[in-house]
Amino acid sequence: MARRKEEYETLKRRAADFYEEAKAALEAGRYDLACFLAEQSAQLYLKSALLRVVGDYSRTHRLRQLLSELERSTASEKLKRFAEEYNAHLSSLEDAYVMARYTTKHYTLRDAEESIRLVEALLRMVEEEVGSE
Repeated sequence: MARRKEEYETLKRRAADFYEEAKAALEAGRYDLACFLAEQSAQLYLKSALLRVVGDYSRTHRLRQLLSELERSTASEKLKRFAEEYNAHLSSLEDAYVMARYTTKHYTLRDAEESIRLVEALLRMVEEEVGSE
């Protein structure tokens, strides 16, 4: 039990660190990096929430899958509506996991701003529905 709590706290702290670094990258004009870091923040935050609620999480980087698992585990209608409403945005953020690192795609200021706003909305929604320790 102590190990799970430590892992939860580590993932949640890393999610917060990636979020802060995404904002710093945005301010510095490093939009590719901002999008990648925003995705990492969302991914780790969802995994920390699943760890807290279920005790485990899927070893995947697919945000929509992680969010779906969290929604099913909590039976949260709000999370379900969020996933439906933001499906396309979540898909784009998932793409940043690979695209910002391995392709020639260039992210723009708007891409980075939208990525960070999406992560902010996701974190708020998960916090409301799952809470924190």
